[in-house]
Amino acid sequence: MRKDFPHLGFSLFFLSVWSSLSTGMAMAKNETIPVNVGVVLDFNISLGRIGMSCISMALSEFYASHGNYKTRLVLKTRDSRRDVVGAAAAALDLIQNEEVQAILGPGSSPQANFLIGLGEKAQVPIISFSATSPSLSSLRSQYFIRATLNDSTQVPAITAIFQAFEWREAVLIYVDNDYGDGIVPYLTDALQGINVRLTYRSVISPVASDDQIREELYKLMAKQTRVFIVHMFTPLGSRLFAKADEIGMMGEGYVWILTDGLTDLLTTLRPTDINSMQGVLGVKPYVPSTKDVQSFRVRWKRKFQQDYPLDETSEPNIFGLWAYDAACALAIAVEKVGTANFSFQKSNTSINISTDLDTIGVSQIGPDLLQSVLSTKFKGLSGDFQIFDGQLHSTAFQIVNVIGKGERGVGFWTPKNGIIRKLSFIDTNSNTYSTSKDNIGAIVWPGEPTYVPKGWVLPVNENKLRIGVPVKDGFSEFVKVTWDANNNKTQVTGYCIDVFDAVMNSLPYAVPYEYIPFGTPDGKPLGNYNDLIYQVFLKKYDAVVGDTTIVANRSRYVDFTLPYTESGVSMIVPIKDNKSKSAWTFLKPLTWDLWMTSACFFVFIGFVIWVLEHRINEDFRGPPSHQAGTIFWFSFSTMVFAQKERIVSNLARVVMIIWFFVVLILTQSYTASLTSMLTVQQLQPTVTDINELRAKGYYIGYQQGSFVLGFLKRMNFDESKFRIYNSPEELADLLSKGSANGGIAAAFDEIPYMKLFISQHCSKYTMVQPTYKFDGFGFSFPRGSPMVPDVSRAVLNVTEGDQMIKIEKEWFGKTNSCSDDNESSLSSNNISLDSFWGLFLITGLTSVLALIIVLAMFLHKHRDVVTGEDSVSTKIKTLATLFDEKDLSFHTFRLPDQPYSGSIEPMPAVTNFSPRPSTFSTRTNNIPFSGEQGTSSSEHGGRSSTTLVGNPCRQ
Repeated sequence: MRKDFPHLGFSLFFLSVWSSLSTGMAMAKNETIPVNVGVVLDFNISLGRIGMSCISMALSEFYASHGNYKTRLVLKTRDSRRDVVGAAAAALDLIQNEEVQAILGPGSSPQANFLIGLGEKAQVPIISFSATSPSLSSLRSQYFIRATLNDSTQVPAITAIFQAFEWREAVLIYVDNDYGDGIVPYLTDALQGINVRLTYRSVISPVASDDQIREELYKLMAKQTRVFIVHMFTPLGSRLFAKADEIGMMGEGYVWILTDGLTDLLTTLRPTDINSMQGVLGVKPYVPSTKDVQSFRVRWKRKFQQDYPLDETSEPNIFGLWAYDAACALAIAVEKVGTANFSFQKSNTSINISTDLDTIGVSQIGPDLLQSVLSTKFKGLSGDFQIFDGQLHSTAFQIVNVIGKGERGVGFWTPKNGIIRKLSFIDTNSNTYSTSKDNIGAIVWPGEPTYVPKGWVLPVNENKLRIGVPVKDGFSEFVKVTWDANNNKTQVTGYCIDVFDAVMNSLPYAVPYEYIPFGTPDGKPLGNYNDLIYQVFLKKYDAVVGDTTIVANRSRYVDFTLPYTESGVSMIVPIKDNKSKSAWTFLKPLTWDLWMTSACFFVFIGFVIWVLEHRINEDFRGPPSHQAGTIFWFSFSTMVFAQKERIVSNLARVVMIIWFFVVLILTQSYTASLTSMLTVQQLQPTVTDINELRAKGYYIGYQQGSFVLGFLKRMNFDESKFRIYNSPEELADLLSKGSANGGIAAAFDEIPYMKLFISQHCSKYTMVQPTYKFDGFGFSFPRGSPMVPDVSRAVLNVTEGDQMIKIEKEWFGKTNSCSDDNESSLSSNNISLDSFWGLFLITGLTSVLALIIVLAMFLHKHRDVVTGEDSVSTKIKTLATLFDEKDLSFHTFRLPDQPYSGSIEPMPAVTNFSPRPSTFSTRTNNIPFSGEQGTSSSEHGGRSSTTLVGNPCRQ
């Protein structure tokens, strides 16, 4: 037995060693590295509980599907108890005592403001999924990672809603902390960029009582703006709407718009809170409802009800999805860092003088972990998870409407396409940015009205708009104020009043108003038009209606609607009969250039006809003086169609046909113009130029109280030459007297007044150009008034319709047709070359073409001379001599019974018959003739002479 003990001991030793090695290998294979991660949330509110449940689910499900990961996040939770200091103390405890490598949270922007500094000092990344204030970005801490959206990203979506419904005023209601303050500058600038004014900013304390909230709401109710933007979290937002519903601010005419901070939490509100928010609009980041999201919602709801059975939250919100993705991103980032030294380097500060902040350690993997988180990309529940500039970026916002028990989507907003109805309809190639309300679905507004709220109402403490009207003596057709001393009432009538009444009646809503004259009880004005406009700026009137012109200096105090009358200032002067009694009146129908052109063409046409007829027509032959006289006589006789010379050339006939047409048109036009000058009344203005008024020092007039006085001063008129009128009658009297007799030579006023005056005195006065540009009459309102856009649109509707014509006929009657007669009589009756240059051009081209054809034919016939060896001067003399001779080959020089041969051989003289009245020619030899009908051979350079056989019966 003893011999077996050594073998037994060796076997036991071997088994123990093998067992130890096997156990060590198995332990090494299953070993994971724990990494402490802190969680700082408010666990007594739904947002904190939702965040915590989503974080724990994320890690549990992540590591279940990634069992090969060597690191495991170990959550160290702390409750901040909705306190900024509590959140900072919790973070400090986690860093010092738990040595966490990162912190998920906190839940609010004010708490994050404190934690960012701790994270920077300890190099511990602070990853928040619900701190959205833009002010946190200004701290520029690289260790603060916003795994959520910046509040400023939703501002363009909110402004697009304002553009869609054309609201021009808004009130911002926000919580008084870093979260509320952060969005204010972004929202203010964006609204100003689309001409929307923030009339009031209501700041509510996070710990405000119900009475304080009610008091602030009463202030807002007293204002005219009815569009409210609410930027706060729950439960303050829930209390705000509960009080607003109590005092009647959730009825018709009100518009409430929620930012995403409150819109994302609608699913966490109680049914009573939802009931008080019916009709509210909201914007929130859009998360596609994928299968993964739907499956997660089911799992989350089961787990959340188990963990928090008393919480009525039905489903996770966007913050819960961001918390889930943030936890997954951190788990991935820690794994990428590897099995590094997850420890802290302690501070060397002396314990005797140190504080908690002085002894805080520094994470050894903090910088590497930070870069790992920033570079992490994956497809999360909320969409593509990737950090840009320390925060997430959204691609779309959803516009929702609170209806019934929850919310309903009515549209979307994207940075590229603006407001769209459905995301599936986005054209990826389209760059069109839309803010059309047609792209938004049906909205149930507060109070369920059938119309879109206009965004403002009259303040509840005022019953009617106070409309100031001018008091004036003349031009009562525009505005007339009548006082009834017995009833102590005033009656306001006139063209401007009827236009304003028509405009207000065309508005889609009722606006009560009353007219208040700007004058004393005895009918005297309290000031000029500038003084009246300034009363609106002083808030004594809500608007001014009357013949008030839109000018630049007035627009500094009020806003004008679009004009409803013609614009401009014109000069009116007397007219005189300018019928000419001069002995040279007959020259005036045609202008000087037309006279000269006509005379030149008369001579030119005579010359052309002479050239075409000289060699073939006896009527255009003879001594040079006779031929010259024939040229002038023939051409000018065509003016009365009295020419006796016969035309035998076809080319000449073509020229004359065209010339006869020109002469006919010219003579008829001359006759008509001369008749008009001698019979029609020629009315001409006495002054046609503003410079003439200044140069001659004439007196000029303007209407009392009008801005035209300033205009005349700017035109450098002498103020001592100004005279004032108050009515059309006074103006007519001043113009009739004239400048030299205590009157005026011209008056300057606006076109509506001038047209009214001309319609009453059209035979004596007229308006003279130019018209100086001004914007016409308009209604004035306080600057920034929301009524201006609506009233301006109503002005367009009225002025473009038949109602404006009826109002004008009622006050100004039918326009007198003599104004048209005046305009025609003032136009020039002279006929210029511009009216005839086309005819002269055709005549000239035809005549030149005929000359070219005749010359070509002549040169071709005598080409032997052209191609001969004589000098150029000899050729020219020979061709001139030949051109002066008769063309015996032409049919006018042949005997009646002799056929045409085309030859130029001489024919015997014939005297035994009576020739026709227009004599014909023959060639004779050695028979001298004298007188006008013959020439000797010496006159033609030794060539045979050509003589004419005269009629033996002619004396």
